[in-house]
Amino acid sequence: MKRSIKNLGYCLLILLPGGFLLFLGWAYLLLSGPPPYVTYAAGLLGLAGLLALCLRVLLGRRGKKAVLAGYLALCAAAALCVGHGVWRDQIPTLDDRLGMLGQYQPYAPDTRAVRLEEEPTLRLEDNLLLPTMDGATALYPMYAAFAQAVYPEREYSLYEGPVVCSNTVGAYERLIGREVDVIFAAAPSQDQLDAARAAGMELHLTPIGREAFVFFVNSQNPVQGLTVEQVRGIYSGAITNWREVGGQNRPIRAFQRAENSGSQSALERLMGDTPLMEPEKEDVVADMGGIISRVASYRNYQNAIGFSFRYYSTQMVENDQIRLLALNGAAPTRESIRDGSYPISSEFYAVTAAPIGLPAPESHQTELAALLDWILSPQGQWIIEQTGYVALN
Repeated sequence: MKRSIKNLGYCLLILLPGGFLLFLGWAYLLLSGPPPYVTYAAGLLGLAGLLALCLRVLLGRRGKKAVLAGYLALCAAAALCVGHGVWRDQIPTLDDRLGMLGQYQPYAPDTRAVRLEEEPTLRLEDNLLLPTMDGATALYPMYAAFAQAVYPEREYSLYEGPVVCSNTVGAYERLIGREVDVIFAAAPSQDQLDAARAAGMELHLTPIGREAFVFFVNSQNPVQGLTVEQVRGIYSGAITNWREVGGQNRPIRAFQRAENSGSQSALERLMGDTPLMEPEKEDVVADMGGIISRVASYRNYQNAIGFSFRYYSTQMVENDQIRLLALNGAAPTRESIRDGSYPISSEFYAVTAAPIGLPAPESHQTELAALLDWILSPQGQWIIEQTGYVALN
């Protein structure tokens, strides 16, 4: 009895300071922002050390083999955790947003934003009266080109000023909060419409062009196309193996996007009354430290399927490791969008907001009205077409 109490005391002496040091180390890792798998591995190694010490104290020499086996097992688990994380990080994603957008900033020396080949028919010179723009990541190359054509020549930050890109979710939030004058995005989700109504605001949508909603797979996947019903089956969870749609015997890994993003809202509209399955989640380190769970970004596993808009997935990403799928036998091309043969194409919008019951802001804001009229003019529509989307005209 006395020996057991003594051993228990030894264990507490080891566990309390050791556990405190392990907690401090783990907290440091979280706050310093490593990949989550490094944090998990550190925890396993710390646990291995504590376990080894405790067993050594409790079992004495008799437990030498058990101590060694337990310690090595936890070390192996930590190594596997890191190895799997490193391998996973090598798989290409479709989410390098900052690098892509920087290529299209207005008036940047090497900008890829389309330039007019003639003098613009509109010039907005007063910096104080410039309509403030925001919008979807996929549409930034287009409205950056609008700004380059009609706004004064100067530097335009991605994060503040009259031409920024907060993505679809952030852009709708800022528009509803009256922080920007106009955003460029796909149609709002029901949540975004409800949020506008709750804030006493009404959204006004001006169609300015068309784009295809596309699905893509790893280029090694033999499946070349699906039907719309098969897509609904995959994203409802009714179809779970590529073999069911003419592919290899592999489970389908169907990625989704964050709630209220433009492409996720498009998927929800496509699903109609068919329930959407729960999205795959991943652990990430939050900006302020700590691990949170969020919808997983698309990773190009050989059994993966993802979705986006055509221009974003072909021009902005330029990833030759994915292949766009035909739907109902039609490939997503500008021609099939224009003639309607591709089944999932829709308009995108210049969206403004005003208090419910009041006219659209462009009806009394001269500069905003002039900008929207110019976007619908031959020059604005030419920029939409030359950027890579499909113009209305």
